[in-house]
Amino acid sequence: MKTSQAFKTLLLYRIGATLSYQIMMVAVGWHIYEITNSVISLGLIGLAELIPYFALALYAGHAVDRHSRKWIAAIACTFHIGVALFLVAIALGWLAPPVPLIYLAVAFLGLARALLRPSYQAIFGQIIPRDQMPRYTAYASSAFQICVVTGPGLGGLMIGFAGLEWTYALAALSGAIGLYGVSFIRIKHEKSEGMSNDFLKSFLEGFHYVRKHDLIVSIMLLDMFAVLFGGAVSILPAFVKEVLNAGPETLGILRAAPAAGAVITGLYLARRPLLENSGRHLLLSVGGFGIAIIAFGLSNNLWLCALFLFISGCFDSISVVIRGSIMQLTTPDQMRGRISAINGIFIGSSNELGALESGIAASLMGLIPSIVFGGAATLLVVLLTYKLAPQLRKLNLKDLT
Repeated sequence: MKTSQAFKTLLLYRIGATLSYQIMMVAVGWHIYEITNSVISLGLIGLAELIPYFALALYAGHAVDRHSRKWIAAIACTFHIGVALFLVAIALGWLAPPVPLIYLAVAFLGLARALLRPSYQAIFGQIIPRDQMPRYTAYASSAFQICVVTGPGLGGLMIGFAGLEWTYALAALSGAIGLYGVSFIRIKHEKSEGMSNDFLKSFLEGFHYVRKHDLIVSIMLLDMFAVLFGGAVSILPAFVKEVLNAGPETLGILRAAPAAGAVITGLYLARRPLLENSGRHLLLSVGGFGIAIIAFGLSNNLWLCALFLFISGCFDSISVVIRGSIMQLTTPDQMRGRISAINGIFIGSSNELGALESGIAASLMGLIPSIVFGGAATLLVVLLTYKLAPQLRKLNLKDLT
């Protein structure tokens, strides 16, 4: 199968699963806040996903390197379908009490994400040639962000005009599309000859590989702390209601704004990859992201808020493409599952702990001060990384291809 055709097949899987996840998460956030009217309850959504994600992520990486990557991807999509149908039943009032059951559903989404990330990354690295990695990483990032635009937008509109039960049903359909895409993936799984059957030994092989590569450690830590403090999106339901005095349609617009910026930037980077001074571009993009979050927190006009979130998405796309290219180009094929899982622990912890941090900070400092604090902390992380990681700031992607 040609590279372009194989890539399109893989994207069908990722698009379906990602749309399912994005629609469910925006609906769950609105559902929970509508019942509890508490920003901390929004932060707990992240914790509910984080715990099972941590519990399974490392083993999932081991499984991806040892077993069929295609079948693990299929299991991830099946989880999405089942969770969405479970949430339909909750929205219809067939299952109660709703709040703990919603958190339980989110926990199963965490399990699905633990399987989805390493399986996708391993298949991607297997089908894309090294010299085309930056370009296809940018295309993949754009496709992902299109889902992040479409998912929350559809979710917000569906909640407002059709209700939560139909929103969750749409998420189930999206998961089914992802499962359909998995059936077209054509790859052969070749287990590494030296790979241990024992999970602990297998994980330690991956851990020692990461530990020996300062460049990988640097981008993992940068991503973890930057996203940890810059996670303003997780408290958007509260921001929409308390600052903008608006409804779920506005939530969909603001959730979609950063992704729209990321899509446009990603498409540009696919044609003009940043192969030189890549490390500096990475650090500048994370710093720009922090500044955009601060500006967003200080705004109280819908379109100004959307503009700054759009800009944050532009900067985030640069960061994602460069980091993704580095990870793929520095990871051997037989270890892609484990390295991706370890990287996912860093990213997963930053996303979900960032949601919890944002909820707690908003309850202690107030909504707007917590957003400004997060953006300022992101700038501090960039300055520390610039000083402590000279290998990263001097990096050129063209030297890795």
